[in-house]
Amino acid sequence: MNNNMPLFSDADYRYMSHALQLAKRGLNTTDPNPRVGCVVVKQDSIVGEGWHVRAGEAHAEIHALQSAGDNAKGATAYVTLEPCSHHGRTPPCSQALIDAGLSRVVIAMQDPHSRVDGSGIQQLRDAGIQVDSGLLEDQAGKLNPGFIKRMKNKRPYVRLKMAMSLDGRTAMASGESQWITSAGAREDVQRLRARSSAIITGVGTVLADDPSMNVRLEGTERQPLRVVVDTNLSMPTTAKMLGLPGRTVIMTCSEDDDAIQALTEAGAEVLCMPYCNHNVSLANVLDTLAEMDINEVLVETGATLSGSMLQEGLIDELIIYMAPSIMGDNARGLFRLPNIESMDDKVKLDITDIRAVGCDWRISAKVVNRLSD
Repeated sequence: MNNNMPLFSDADYRYMSHALQLAKRGLNTTDPNPRVGCVVVKQDSIVGEGWHVRAGEAHAEIHALQSAGDNAKGATAYVTLEPCSHHGRTPPCSQALIDAGLSRVVIAMQDPHSRVDGSGIQQLRDAGIQVDSGLLEDQAGKLNPGFIKRMKNKRPYVRLKMAMSLDGRTAMASGESQWITSAGAREDVQRLRARSSAIITGVGTVLADDPSMNVRLEGTERQPLRVVVDTNLSMPTTAKMLGLPGRTVIMTCSEDDDAIQALTEAGAEVLCMPYCNHNVSLANVLDTLAEMDINEVLVETGATLSGSMLQEGLIDELIIYMAPSIMGDNARGLFRLPNIESMDDKVKLDITDIRAVGCDWRISAKVVNRLSD
């Protein structure tokens, strides 16, 4: 714990909690920018509020200041992320707060972006504004796991989503898998897709299921990037996803010019990647996505690719939907992990959340130990 943490009042907590709720309104739309909320308070009353809606438009602080108008002078602003201090697609928010005449700014967490990273806080303090930071920092971080990881580690945050029966099976021996879970669970997956920057699958899943890999929620403004890992370029030009709105990127090791041209003409983008153990390097896939400003990745695939990503330590979070059914010994399992041979080899998980979704259960977990460690 930071021993220099300022003492915050009940009112501080209340207003920052409201700012966090505002930030959540941009959950599906701000990409690749972070989700940010701001509340302006004067004489214990909210006089302005706002949130970042989408990249290229005004940031949360600007919306809140416009809402507050002249009431911003001498007021306190509660911001979920350190105000930017540089010119990007929009002017710096730190200067806007200074120009508005605020007396105090409360910040949930420091911005990990190399062009900010404390400079916004310093600029406010240099202007004589009281700045207190660290209020509800954990909650603010949970709003932007992908942005934070991309800024700090140059990789996106990776969630692996899977559906299974009570006995841990994902498909029948024949490959039949629709539907293991209920409509409620499938709608919940749509919400996971909507907040994601990209969805990754393997070509085996494409060949077996011909998935759409898109968001089908009412009011959807943005489709995540669709990524197919396809070492030998087996992707059919007739794949359903190629005819849908949004981008489809195929990451391959093949240099078959004819296949590349055919897929390009069908609407795909083909990127040649390095090999790793005779397959596409999954680490390079994530590195490339980070370079494309991808914050959060949702992996929806079969046991082979999911097992490889887990084994290489590339999964940040597991989201597993468990249906109240039993599919039997011959059905397929969650992961292909041939290196697990003893109890000492098992992958340990930290369960962070369990909740009912329709008639199914959704289990969220972090990986404690990794097979690559």
